[in-house]
Amino acid sequence: MRIGERQIGPGLPALIIGEVAQAHEGSLGMAHAYIDAIAEAGADAVKFQTHIAEAESTPLEKFRVQFSQQDATRFDYWKRMEFSEEQWKGLAQHAAERGLLFLSSPFSIEAADLLERMGVPAWKVASGEVVNFPMLEKMLATRKPILLSAGMSPWNELDKVVAFIENGNTPLALFQCTTAYPCPPEEIGLNVMDEMRARYAVPVGLSDHSGKIYAGLAAASLGANMIEVHVTLSRNLFGPDGPASLTPVELAQLVEGVRFIEAVLQSPVDKNQAANQRSELRQLFFHSVVAKRDLPAGTVLLREHLATKKPGSGIPAERLPELLGRKLARQLKRDQLLAEEDLV
Repeated sequence: MRIGERQIGPGLPALIIGEVAQAHEGSLGMAHAYIDAIAEAGADAVKFQTHIAEAESTPLEKFRVQFSQQDATRFDYWKRMEFSEEQWKGLAQHAAERGLLFLSSPFSIEAADLLERMGVPAWKVASGEVVNFPMLEKMLATRKPILLSAGMSPWNELDKVVAFIENGNTPLALFQCTTAYPCPPEEIGLNVMDEMRARYAVPVGLSDHSGKIYAGLAAASLGANMIEVHVTLSRNLFGPDGPASLTPVELAQLVEGVRFIEAVLQSPVDKNQAANQRSELRQLFFHSVVAKRDLPAGTVLLREHLATKKPGSGIPAERLPELLGRKLARQLKRDQLLAEEDLV
């Protein structure tokens, strides 16, 4: 599949996404700072979440409780996270200037409409929106690729969603994702990537909430086509996502590690050829048969006459047993390497 100018699939570098979520805390300046930090870390894409509180929540939502000293309810929190359409366009433009794909998860049809007017290159569907079929239908109408996190869906539900999207002739990629913040290693479920790949024959990846780089590196070693991680400028910042996020330094380490692993996986080594290319090192590190002490000509070689020492430019150490019983044609000094012409 293709997102903008970027292709995603087997044999291609994994798409590494830095997820800002609400880490910007409603500050436009902070949101722009995250774009710079994610670009400088070497990631491929920046992802936000587009919330329009009035469009996605009713007073009956149990999530509408006070969870911080700043916001009376979660609804007030979502309101504080909102940006205007012009502000979103500015963020998207900034991302493009930094060479990043700009993505954002909509949490309502109104949010999807806003993002479509901005021209987002693909849709990222959060785990809680997987069965929001009216919003998925709107996405399908655009024919843009859909990147779907499946953290809260069992197989039978995911089967229905995948079939719905595929019937719309829309490119699809799936993220294994566990909805836990932070996610313990026992629940990350890297095995699910292969299961999704075999079940649906689409690009797969990991949306990681562990707050560590290790799961992303392991996913890369298993051929993940996409890796998404939350990012925070500091874990000391206010907000709910800090414990599940990477710092910019850690994100850079993840990017470096993933690219290193991809280079390893894409570069099979011919063992014989590799050994032959190291002939000089073999001479440097391997052992040869040497005289253990001064030996006169005519000496019939016994085990106590010989030792093995570096360099490996003489008779190889592995041949020592076959030299026993041979006679010296000339005298040898202690530590002198044996040569074929020294033997009768």
